[in-house]
Amino acid sequence: MVNNFIRIAAMKKIKSLYIPQLIFIFMMPVLAWASDISYSLVGIQGYDPVSYFQQGGPVRGSGNYTGYYEGVSYIFSNQENKKTFLANPEKYLPAYGGYCAYGVSVGSKIVSDPLAWRIVDGTLYLNLNSKTQDVWAKNIPGNIKKANINWPKIKGIDPKDL
Repeated sequence: MVNNFIRIAAMKKIKSLYIPQLIFIFMMPVLAWASDISYSLVGIQGYDPVSYFQQGGPVRGSGNYTGYYEGVSYIFSNQENKKTFLANPEKYLPAYGGYCAYGVSVGSKIVSDPLAWRIVDGTLYLNLNSKTQDVWAKNIPGNIKKANINWPKIKGIDPKDL
């Protein structure tokens, strides 16, 4: 009876120590993969990148029209926009990997709102929100210059490490 009690107690102790560790070990690859992507495998949070350059501005894409570029899925509102994008993706991609332009100008990688946007000299810039967009807009050339200097330094750094 005492041996049985000791065996049960030992098994409970082993389970409490090792099961959480095993779960963590098996989850590590998933967690590592998730931290490598900028919050989403869908570019511009599902907005059609070509639509920013068209009359009427940004529209959400349709799941019927998707294209991939550098490991990111982009969703388009129609087949023509998909073809246009795939012919010259760099023309339609937002600056700084889609991070907030003002954030990059101050050395940070902050998620952006696809509806806080502006095209300057043919380049799409996104910002955190409309208030940040207003701050950024007070000195667009200066903020772009600072962001262009900062981006190569922070591009490969995980946002949480900045």
